Amino acid sequence: MIGLLQRVTQTSVTVDGVVVGMIERGLLVFVGVQPQDSAGDAERLLERLLGYRVFPDPTGRMNLSLRDIAGGLLLVPQFTLAADTTKGTRASFTSAAPPTLGATRFAELVAHAKQRHRTVASGAFGVDMQVALVNDGPVTFWLET
Repeated sequence: MIGLLQRVTQTSVTVDGVVVGMIERGLLVFVGVQPQDSAGDAERLLERLLGYRVFPDPTGRMNLSLRDIAGGLLLVPQFTLAADTTKGTRASFTSAAPPTLGATRFAELVAHAKQRHRTVASGAFGVDMQVALVNDGPVTFWLET
C-alpha cells in the first residue's frame, strides 16, 4: 500500500461540486493500492501516518506526529500511484489493484482511521475528484508498506 502524504494547513476534496471531505492543519494522504496489499498493510500504513513525525516542535525540528498535534487526516484514493512508468510515454496500471480490491482496502483504511483518530475525512473511490490544498513547507513523503 502506498501513501503519498503532504503536510497541509488546509485541504478539501470535491465531487460533482460538493465538498465531501475537508480538514484544517494536518495530513493529506493520497492512497494507492497494489494487488498484494492486505488488510494488514492498511493497518500498517495507518500506524505510520498517525505516528510519522512531520510537524515542527517548538525548536522548528520535525519531531511531532499527527497524533501529537491532534491534526486532521484527509485520505484520498489515487490508483495512479501504483502506475508502472518505466517504459514509453503512457503509464501502465497493471501494477495497481483491481477496482474491487482497491475499494475494499481503501474502505478498511478509512474505517480504521475513524476508529483511531479524531478528525478523519476522505475522498470517494472510483470517481473524479478535485483536490484543493495548501501544502505546508512544502513537506511531502512517500510511504510504502
